[in-house]
Amino acid sequence: MRITRLGHAALLLETDHARVLVDPGAFSLDDAFTARDLDAVVVTHQHPDHLHPDRARELVETNPQALFLADPETAEQQGEPWQGHRAGHVTEIGDLTLTGVGERHAVILPALPVVANVGLLVEGPSADGDRVRLFHPGDSYASIPEGVDVLALPLSAPWARIADTVEFLQTVSPSSLLPIHDATISEVAYGVYWNHVVTFGGVDADRAHRLTPGQSLDV
Repeated sequence: MRITRLGHAALLLETDHARVLVDPGAFSLDDAFTARDLDAVVVTHQHPDHLHPDRARELVETNPQALFLADPETAEQQGEPWQGHRAGHVTEIGDLTLTGVGERHAVILPALPVVANVGLLVEGPSADGDRVRLFHPGDSYASIPEGVDVLALPLSAPWARIADTVEFLQTVSPSSLLPIHDATISEVAYGVYWNHVVTFGGVDADRAHRLTPGQSLDV
């Protein structure tokens, strides 16, 4: 499975038999919205840094064959062809298995409503011929599936301290990781966040892949 970062929380997952786009939001690269031949588009929640509604319509128009999945609130807001995706729901896309994880977004402020958030566990073929499990949690550290090999780790958010991020990484205990949700970190400060994660997160430094937007990783 090839994982390509398309900016902030957006990932493109590709195998010989599937192309799945996750969380094409306002901070994503243009490539997230010009993607073609997609088999599925999956959105974890409604916030604009995870779903750019206007540009997502481009994806619907140019990928009529694709399955469009989102948490139930977002699917209802967007209407057809979006379908609700809940915790525990399993969807087979080519040689990928997509499973919904969790239900609610992390609390940002007590005064703000807590929206739905359904993370995504993706199981697919690995480079060594086995199976690999990637977890994209959306905006929540609350739900942790078992057996995660690759964690797409939200590195900075209004709802998280770096202590929360490191604790989440330690609890998931993946064999490797890559950053997501990092568009709000300035270039000069990025190393502060990343070094804390690598130093204290429990993942070997050579398995912590600091992918920048546009870069890919084969797992």
